[in-house]
Amino acid sequence: MRLFIVPLKQDDPRRSTGMRLIRRKLAEKSSPRRRGTLVLNPFSRKYLSPADKEIVERRGLLAVDASWNRIDLVRWPRGYHRRLPLLVAANPINYGKPFKLSTLEAMAASLFIIGHEEKCFLLLDQVKWGAEFFRINEERLKGYRSASNEEEIRDLSERFWSDLSGV
Repeated sequence: MRLFIVPLKQDDPRRSTGMRLIRRKLAEKSSPRRRGTLVLNPFSRKYLSPADKEIVERRGLLAVDASWNRIDLVRWPRGYHRRLPLLVAANPINYGKPFKLSTLEAMAASLFIIGHEEKCFLLLDQVKWGAEFFRINEERLKGYRSASNEEEIRDLSERFWSDLSGV
């Protein structure tokens, strides 16, 4: 299973979790022209679910390492676009903010949801706040992993959102 990062170099490269994964050879640097992978895209209408496991195992998982301040300018690579359901960031820049995950958090969460827990924890071990990300999202991640399709993921995400916002 291959992990790909498209580094747009919009943030400090020393703090970029995507670049950290590339430097440590846990992901491959990729061009925006790469096609056919599962692309993590926060604007996608489809949610990532355990049903996407085969796509990731056969074609790979791709994340665009971009600044959240410039995310609307990203030209997304072609592929199977999926968004992550509700998760809360633990990275120092966006701690506690829903959906504002770092590249590493997004990739680790994706791997956990599709059933690759060992690889998820390998990625989370690359940052000192990785265990905290799992701790604050454990119930959500386990719920998403146990879902059988995208519709169940959507329902769980909405339920977790109402629990989080107190509605």
